[in-house]
Amino acid sequence: MVASVFTLAGARVEQSAGYPGWKPNPDSEILRLTVQSYKKLFGREPEVLAIHAGLECGLVGAIYPGMDMVSFGPTIKGAHSPDERLEIASVTKFWDLTLEVLTEI
Repeated sequence: MVASVFTLAGARVEQSAGYPGWKPNPDSEILRLTVQSYKKLFGREPEVLAIHAGLECGLVGAIYPGMDMVSFGPTIKGAHSPDERLEIASVTKFWDLTLEVLTEI
């Protein structure tokens, strides 16, 4: 839709192939460690999902195939839109989990 608007305005539009996806590994050691760290810090099981996210995992995984990786972060709502926002309270939780995982590694 965006390309159509620019084309109608006389612009030349080029689109790239995007970025590579990644296939999460449910048997991943880093996933196991992240879940364990989450339970230790917050006293409950995390919700583990495979969703359209993890741009960095796709890019890094394309360069280092087979690398064990996990994607997590603070809560973002309305991603990639003018309404995108970050749940501020989730940043501290994300940071604490990141430090715990790194400590356990």
